[in-house]
Amino acid sequence: MMNRIWFTLLLLSAFGFMQPGQAQNPIIQTKYTADPAPMVYKDTVFLYTSHDEDDAFGFKMRNWLLYTSTDMVNWRDRGIIASLKDFKWVTTDNGAWAPQIIARNNKFYMYCPMPGFGIGVLVADNPYGPFKDPIGKPLIKNSSDDIDPTVFIDDDGQAYLYWGNPNLYYVRLNGDMISYSGSIIKDPTIAKVKGMPDPYHYQEGPWVWKRNGRYYLAYASTCCPEGIGYATSKTPAGPWEYKGMIMDGDKRSSGNHPGIIDFKNESYLFGFDYAILKQNMSKHYERRSVCLEKITYNPDGTIQKLPFWSKNVAQVGTLDPFNRVEAETMAYSEGLKTDLQTEWERNVSWDKGKKIADRIILTNINNGDFTKVQGVDFYRQATSVEVSVASMDGGRIEFHADKIDGPLIANVEVTGKGEGDVWKTLTAPVKKISGVHDLYIVFKGQKELFYFDWWKLNSK
Repeated sequence: MMNRIWFTLLLLSAFGFMQPGQAQNPIIQTKYTADPAPMVYKDTVFLYTSHDEDDAFGFKMRNWLLYTSTDMVNWRDRGIIASLKDFKWVTTDNGAWAPQIIARNNKFYMYCPMPGFGIGVLVADNPYGPFKDPIGKPLIKNSSDDIDPTVFIDDDGQAYLYWGNPNLYYVRLNGDMISYSGSIIKDPTIAKVKGMPDPYHYQEGPWVWKRNGRYYLAYASTCCPEGIGYATSKTPAGPWEYKGMIMDGDKRSSGNHPGIIDFKNESYLFGFDYAILKQNMSKHYERRSVCLEKITYNPDGTIQKLPFWSKNVAQVGTLDPFNRVEAETMAYSEGLKTDLQTEWERNVSWDKGKKIADRIILTNINNGDFTKVQGVDFYRQATSVEVSVASMDGGRIEFHADKIDGPLIANVEVTGKGEGDVWKTLTAPVKKISGVHDLYIVFKGQKELFYFDWWKLNSK
């Protein structure tokens, strides 16, 4: 056991995970994620992603996921929010590529590319879904370039849909956001011209935003590996002027896909690499992991070049442990997976009855696995901790401060065998602690231990 702890400490240090108050990359470890599409809504960042299956060798992508954060460091898994099955006109179970979601008219519009079928649109009444297909057909079916949609709404209310690989296209969306007027335009400044120099090196994955009256276009640049380049314009329709690279390509990631937001007075760039895959195997498969960096603008509006996914994103705020914290909320984890479990009301014969709840839970919990919750504020004295678990083989949940082998502040014994669908709330005392600390939740025992739903501190 000690060998595993020391190996984990070395791994965390090597990847920069021990830096206090800083985000680590990749930011999601329980699933393979790619093609980040961040959206700020109220006080929360909604991070929509595509999803590489665990056994993907090429692109094996069936659904889209959602993660949320209020501090840019701790991310909560919200599960699958849409899938290829939501488009009745799509006849494949593989091809849920890079989406984008945008809010308008008190609704949320999700633009989804499915190679060979075009770009569809889904609509929901809230950012968590459920999302439904309002038109029952592709919104865009123009060419084999129909991938990687992105939407931008200008100050005058006009919305634009951009997409394309290896060329850039756009249309003007109507106010309903599910139709467009005018013709599809192939952008002439980004267009590939045979035999001509290509200063833009546009590849795919466009992302458009506006800052201080200037329009920005970021995109996956060059191939392969793909970096992230950008251009600017005086109008949302171009012409675009190439400005350089936000991030150079790197052999550690053959692809990339930018997503850019402003949140709490800072600017952020999302993309992806293959770091989690390459911790486990040397061969290249399409199993990607979303990453995060902070953007810095120069006084003239140009963007300072970033290193390849470092760890310079500071936590914004703290986490309140006296409110219920879902177990799938974390800054980092090792060895764990998340899954959706439906809880049913049981009758005497143990047949399924009425559905009680759907839970996103931590699974695949084995001896030595852990989660790290960053910046936990012990602003009052905790007396006990509650955890919600369903025991498989039983075991122990240890709460350590600041390090995986740091001071033990709580120890919860989990008993019971084969109770994977029986949820219990267990309580244990908490040692005195105050201030802001990183919290390592470490799991001990034999075999597969239990499922874990949530935890919460109590005080007098």
